[in-house]
Amino acid sequence: MTRLPLDGLIVADFSRVLAGPLCTMTLGDLGAEIIKIERPEGDDTRAWGPPYAGGHSTYYLGVNRNKRSIVLDLRDPADVKIARTLAEHADVLVENFRPATMGKFGLDEPNLRAANPRLVYCSISAFGAGVGQDLPGYDLLVQAMGGLMSITGPHEGEPTKVGVAIVDVLAGLFATVGILAALRDRDRTGHGQRVEINLLSALLSGLVNQAAGYVLTGTVPHAIGNAHPSIAPYDVFDTADGPLALAVGTDRQFARLCRIIGEPDLAADDRFRTNELRVRHRGELRTCLERRLATRRAREWTVALTAAGVPAGAVNNVGEAFALAEDLGLAPIRRTADLDADGDDADPLGRQVANPIALSATPVTYRTRAPRLGEHSQGVRRWLDELDLQRRTA
Repeated sequence: MTRLPLDGLIVADFSRVLAGPLCTMTLGDLGAEIIKIERPEGDDTRAWGPPYAGGHSTYYLGVNRNKRSIVLDLRDPADVKIARTLAEHADVLVENFRPATMGKFGLDEPNLRAANPRLVYCSISAFGAGVGQDLPGYDLLVQAMGGLMSITGPHEGEPTKVGVAIVDVLAGLFATVGILAALRDRDRTGHGQRVEINLLSALLSGLVNQAAGYVLTGTVPHAIGNAHPSIAPYDVFDTADGPLALAVGTDRQFARLCRIIGEPDLAADDRFRTNELRVRHRGELRTCLERRLATRRAREWTVALTAAGVPAGAVNNVGEAFALAEDLGLAPIRRTADLDADGDDADPLGRQVANPIALSATPVTYRTRAPRLGEHSQGVRRWLDELDLQRRTA
């Protein structure tokens, strides 16, 4: 039987939309028991479509596998009591309401700490719990206000968001790391702690070299299309039939590129001999490269350049990207075990994007599809009653 690294860990998931659910799904993939608490209307993403699969939003399905769903109306004192019971038995609580919201129901960290000193309490907000606590936390706004849109898109073009809610993804992953670190500390001390993540700080950290350039030199970066501010040629170039990405990071790779495209003298050109020179003369370099690249198709160049050790690749759509992963043996699509057991291969809900974490001894698992709204309400209520009874008789 597969060993699960987080087996026995109970997570009370009060989060919704993306950052929190991605975090808890990752913990669930690693074996934790995730109890998803939903309001009667359900997680917001249940209504976000198209596209739909089997009548369900694919947005919701994509970040909620390996969870059980219970419907609780926190305006109802009886349901608040159930929510508190769950929190008192949980190892981890994750929430991404606006700051102070959980306190209205007595479910904030200080209120729960006395009853559950081992609890790791993770709060995810947009702009922190201080001055920015009332600002709305939509990924688009944080991409705009956090500077990401100013460095994305064509030079002097319209500020452009990334094609996925990348700030929520970053925040969800940082939250997962913070929770695992807090659990490790609890192993040593016996006490839980508070983990706080905000979208703006997650984004600023995720800007990496662009942020470091500003912090260390005061240089404010700007959008330059697909080019890299510090490396050339590191961009997308036109070929005979479509775009080709080149990620040439060393002088040796550049010399190989020049040889393969039939322009070996470019590597010794005074404008292009070093990376710094190539960055300064990137416009002239593009003209020289595209003149030769236009003679063959993108996939032909990909084969020839890759064989020579030059990082290159045609620009795939999402479907082609999954096909590539399949060809490379990466198994990018998995099926959940609950649907496999039913033998219902036609049910689209069982197809899942693979978790990228590969553990040799305790691999991630795909136990259950994303739950229907309130699918496990009765079972979770019975389970909590049993836990309470065990605590009273212990």
